[in-house]
Amino acid sequence: MEITESNVASPQGDITLYTIKNKSGAYVTLSTMGAGVVAAVVPDREGALADVVLGYKNPLDYIGDGPCAGKIPGRYANRIAGGRFKIDGKEYQLAINNGPNALHGGPTGFMNRNWHGEVKGDKVVFTYHSADGEEGYPGNLDAKAVYSWSEDNRLTLELTAESDKKTVVNLTNHCYFNLDGEDAGSALDHVLQLYASRYLPTDDTLVPTGEMASVEGTPMDFTTAKAVGRDIKEEFPALKYGKGYDNCWVIDNWHKHTLAHAATLRSGRSGRVLDIYTTQPAVQVYTGNWLTGSPLSKSGKEYHDYDAVAIECQGMPDAPNHRNFPSQLLGPGEQYRQTIMFDFKTDKN
Repeated sequence: MEITESNVASPQGDITLYTIKNKSGAYVTLSTMGAGVVAAVVPDREGALADVVLGYKNPLDYIGDGPCAGKIPGRYANRIAGGRFKIDGKEYQLAINNGPNALHGGPTGFMNRNWHGEVKGDKVVFTYHSADGEEGYPGNLDAKAVYSWSEDNRLTLELTAESDKKTVVNLTNHCYFNLDGEDAGSALDHVLQLYASRYLPTDDTLVPTGEMASVEGTPMDFTTAKAVGRDIKEEFPALKYGKGYDNCWVIDNWHKHTLAHAATLRSGRSGRVLDIYTTQPAVQVYTGNWLTGSPLSKSGKEYHDYDAVAIECQGMPDAPNHRNFPSQLLGPGEQYRQTIMFDFKTDKN
């Protein structure tokens, strides 16, 4: 495995980019900005390499970008209703940055921080210290993101965090995938299967109601593989609220700290297949409903709505306000520990 580094000056200090390349020439590029994935270059069924994650031509455009492309949002990924939650009877108020709610940890969040990065063996390790009170969250929290890349094109992300006070934490990766290439246009013809028979209905601000509903008989049913765009225009509340899919599914047979198969995404055109595994209880699928107006792509083109699919393994949105959701509470002496695995393959048929 070969790891190379480069640096780009930014208002937050040098952004360091790390490229991990395997013997076949496939590689990922990672960035200290948001501990993000800025490239994943993998073969199609004919062996041709292409970059399958959306990103920007200018590395500085990752700072404060609306899509949160490839980065790790936090301290709490996804939405918290009204930006409010209680711990031991004390209410905390977070910054509001998504309608009436808090999204992805606030207007800055972990995704817009320049993490510390270093190479340790064949892995790249990012760390970030979040001070007590940052964006309204209690506790000094130390977060770590460890990426590794295998000879058979598997990207593994190990996420850990520790805090000196009771707090809430929910970390994920926010890559946007287009398995035909980041400049290939719409991804609505990609075929998606979710290993999840329930989803979280929301209100019109995309905050969960607390119900876990069956997908059966609804456009939310991906238990059998189907094209991402097949039902996206259906008259269904979840699709109207988000202008497409921007919803959370409950992973079947989830067991804490055990890897489960969350999703399979495939392209019939390129033959690329992405299997995603995780220890997290849920997966948010976002069909890039608001990508138009993003910074220029790595290929110098404009992105448009639905040009990619984000598949974000995570704890459930607004879990601090729903006792029936798996807890995202982290106390002193405890360790938050989750794994997400992106396994790139090809379909030879």
